[in-house]
Amino acid sequence: MTFLSILCALLIEQMKPLRADNPIYAEIKSLALRMETWFNAGHSTHGRMGWFLMMAILMVPTAAIYWVLRHYEWTMAAFAWNVLIVYLTLGFRHYSHYFTSIQLALNAGDEPAARALLAEWTRQDTVGMEVSEIARIAVEKSLITTHRNVFGVFFWFLMPLGPACAVMYRVAEHLARAWNEPEHMRNEAFGQFAARAFYWIDWIPVRLTAVAFAVVGNFEDAIYAWRNFAHRWSNEALGIILTAGGGAMGVRLGTPAENAVKAQVVDATTVDVEIEPDVMPGDEPNVRSLQSTVGLVWRALLLWMLLLLLLSSAVWLGAAP
Repeated sequence: MTFLSILCALLIEQMKPLRADNPIYAEIKSLALRMETWFNAGHSTHGRMGWFLMMAILMVPTAAIYWVLRHYEWTMAAFAWNVLIVYLTLGFRHYSHYFTSIQLALNAGDEPAARALLAEWTRQDTVGMEVSEIARIAVEKSLITTHRNVFGVFFWFLMPLGPACAVMYRVAEHLARAWNEPEHMRNEAFGQFAARAFYWIDWIPVRLTAVAFAVVGNFEDAIYAWRNFAHRWSNEALGIILTAGGGAMGVRLGTPAENAVKAQVVDATTVDVEIEPDVMPGDEPNVRSLQSTVGLVWRALLLWMLLLLLLSSAVWLGAAP
């Protein structure tokens, strides 16, 4: 049922993508904002309370409905519930129109349009960006979004609570951003628990995504970049995804500061420089890198689906009399 649920949800999303600004997401974002307003009194304990209450409000009904349907052996209803939850938690097509439009604009030589689309997608200043910088940021955003909206959901949907765990993953990811990234929330104690909780929730999925990128791409370069460069990112999870993904495609991802040679002051007159490569292996991102990203993501998705099929078949054969 797990494999078929994911497959049906993916097919439905290909035919009718769920918009990122749909009413269900809007209500969850509104609830997260209200939780922050009600609980934020400047202490990390309040953030922990708000986080657990948010999870309980969304996970308990999801798990209860799933348990009732399974308990009374309403197989088709349970299957439909799984498909619905996976459809709501997946986001394979939420932002693909941005990526595709940027790719078309760059292929047509329309750099201003590509900058405008990238600015709308990433909410950052893109004025004066060169083609390589536009391509790099688009590739990075695509890899990170695909992991968080697809592969992370896959992993948690396989857990015993199924749909409730998928909801937990997506909500935890949203809270980690909503309670830490806005200007008025940065460095606040309230969001510390949300960020740490998502770090551990995403710990295994991040590494599985990196392994998938390595398997379907250039394995040696992906593993080399992961081992030698991932630790240079302030966000370990992003470092793992981008180094493995970039290495798999033979593309150099990351900002210059993240790929610079490290220097450590030993005393007042001596500087000890770590002997590390200045930059990751690979070429500078370009328009062709966007097409390589599409291929890498689709191959990784097919690998996940194949593994899910094998796992589901093994479970089914093991349960057969």
